Amino acid sequence: MAGPDWEITATTVYCEVVGDEVTLMVYGDGTCKCTGREKYSRRDKKTRASGAKKGECAADCTILNRYRDSLLKSQ
Repeated sequence: MAGPDWEITATTVYCEVVGDEVTLMVYGDGTCKCTGREKYSRRDKKTRASGAKKGECAADCTILNRYRDSLLKSQ
């Protein structure tokens, strides 16, 4: 099966876990990442002060995995 005809695609969604908007990125090779993962998986003063943080990202994010799987399935 050939890969998708794109290199990267992204969408911004509201993440209930962290209580903020995050961008989900999926690459043509099937790898993916979320901007919230880096921002909300560390505990620093700036993140705590923002008040946006409700919880921490999971290493295996259901939202990101569903987005990736739906994109790759449609190819």
